[in-house]
Amino acid sequence: MQVLVEGQTIRHELYGNGTIVECDNDRTTVEFDDHGTRKFVTGIWNAELVGEILSKPTRRRARRSKKVPKAVAAAK
Repeated sequence: MQVLVEGQTIRHELYGNGTIVECDNDRTTVEFDDHGTRKFVTGIWNAELVGEILSKPTRRRARRSKKVPKAVAAAK
């Protein structure tokens, strides 16, 4: 079983390079450079460790669009 530390850089054969965001005995979450966030079953996934631990992994979050009240939208 490959349990890694948050912040380590890995290379996956399908998704490419990524950074470990969360890792425990059940699940490993990786933020990939080109494919976004992916979750893997820790016991069966396979990746190559390629880098040192970063200071603090950052999560990218989708931006929410602001809802415009109907009255304001109708006035425009």
